[in-house]
Amino acid sequence: MAKMTLEELRKLRSSQKSEMERRDVDGKETHIIVGMGTCGIAAGAKMALDSFLDAIKANDLKDVVVKQTGCMGLCYSEPTVEVKVPGMPDVIYGNVDAAVAKEIVEKHIIHKKMVENHIQDKPAGDIIK
Repeated sequence: MAKMTLEELRKLRSSQKSEMERRDVDGKETHIIVGMGTCGIAAGAKMALDSFLDAIKANDLKDVVVKQTGCMGLCYSEPTVEVKVPGMPDVIYGNVDAAVAKEIVEKHIIHKKMVENHIQDKPAGDIIK
């Protein structure tokens, strides 16, 4: 195995630090929670997670955190993702592939409009203010 130079180690630390900051919860109000249970991973949740991270980085969204959780109990619609945005109801999306993840970031996170054709669960209309 080749040894890394000090400069290579610094670059690696810098790149990993920015990746870890995206997962830091402090001061971030918008949460994207990806179901990474066995069923989710088998259905492609890792690709959805990576797509969320790429879209957040591409749009330079500083107040969004991406987290992982286990199975959400909606195995029939994996990969599942819960999105919490201040001022909007919490929504669980299903069948989230890489393209849908980018659509969720564009519509739900940036433009505050839900991606209606992938919603699996949200509060009833009379509960939403």
